[in-house]
Amino acid sequence: MTTNSNLTTSTSSPSSPRIWEGRFSIPNHQKVAIVVSKFNEMITDPLLQGSIERFYQYGVSPNQIEIVKVPGAYEIPVTIQKLISMNKFQGFLALGAVIKGETAHFDYVCSHVNNGIGQLMLDAGIPIAMGVLTTNSFQQAMDRIGGVAGHKGAEAATALVEMMNLWGQFKEKI
Repeated sequence: MTTNSNLTTSTSSPSSPRIWEGRFSIPNHQKVAIVVSKFNEMITDPLLQGSIERFYQYGVSPNQIEIVKVPGAYEIPVTIQKLISMNKFQGFLALGAVIKGETAHFDYVCSHVNNGIGQLMLDAGIPIAMGVLTTNSFQQAMDRIGGVAGHKGAEAATALVEMMNLWGQFKEKI
């Protein structure tokens, strides 16, 4: 197995498959936009903080990160769409918290956000990490910002850095 900073490939035999795998770093010239919902700030503020701390752990500097705050999770996909059109960012992190209430509103918002972000990533060919919590209770949301269920903001930042690195390899190697 041969490993360099960008790519892992198997070289033990000529018939071994090539393995593409992202690493936990991005080039200094790449920028990340974090689009975060202000609704449920008791949850989204720690999500944001955890993601920023994780970016720093991977060597992403403050000048590589821009934060855009939107009213609610529903506005995240259209905001990312506008940011994509600026051609300024190479990756996006969506952060929000949608907590189930007594009406179907939860289902509509979750569906819109999930489908919108997925479609944007497919259409634009740019990594977008999903850090929008969709929980049945406030306690479940709390558990996901450093509680028993981990820190979903940090996990989403990790996924984004890995995907940006991997997709960067495709551009360089293909």
